[in-house]
Amino acid sequence: MHKSTFEYHNPTDAQKASMEKLRAAAKTYADALDEVLPAGPDKTYVLRSLRTVAMWANVAVTRGADGAPLED
Repeated sequence: MHKSTFEYHNPTDAQKASMEKLRAAAKTYADALDEVLPAGPDKTYVLRSLRTVAMWANVAVTRGADGAPLED
């Protein structure tokens, strides 16, 4: 774990654009899942898991392989 893991790092404009693109894709997928899957615990699990993946995708946009913050 990198020493900056629990610090806030303001994303660059390029990173913000990447995050926006990924959020839009996750929202599109979430909408499709919501439409197709029947209500119940499995649907809840799937949508919560997608939310987790979307959040980690944002983290991945801002960090290198070693966990260090990326700078443009």
